[in-house]
Amino acid sequence: MTARPEGAAPGTPPPGPVVAAADGAAARDWREAVRAAASGLVAAGAAGEGYPRACVRVVEENGPYIVLTKGLALVHARPEEGGLAVGVGVTRLASPVEFGHPDNDPVDLLLAFCTPGPDAHVGTLSALARALSGGLAERLRAASGEDDLAGILKEALPNA
Repeated sequence: MTARPEGAAPGTPPPGPVVAAADGAAARDWREAVRAAASGLVAAGAAGEGYPRACVRVVEENGPYIVLTKGLALVHARPEEGGLAVGVGVTRLASPVEFGHPDNDPVDLLLAFCTPGPDAHVGTLSALARALSGGLAERLRAASGEDDLAGILKEALPNA
């Protein structure tokens, strides 16, 4: 997994926003897929240990609304549920999983994000929406591996 800037200490948030990437992640169901995507943010130091559980709970309580378009889910939870820094990650699954969305299943690509507060949450969500409308999902699906995934995400979100 590509995650931490060189020289950043494990367990502490890096000095600025982080980008995490995982390619070929194995998941038997949507819960495992969401945990895998959110765990990249934990490994990068942008989210606390409980963040993956909070992201799963979002879907359990609200349904598969995070499946935004064909094959793409936007994994997140409220900032107070573990956001330590602004972090954005991409997880490309080895095999797609069903979330129960009537139109956009199955999901093969998950974008995850976390923020330390509500203002950053809205700003990061807006930046992701702009990048997605500009073809980000297609570029990520065409990526050659984790480093390429991370590079594409960094390029699409220059402040992340």
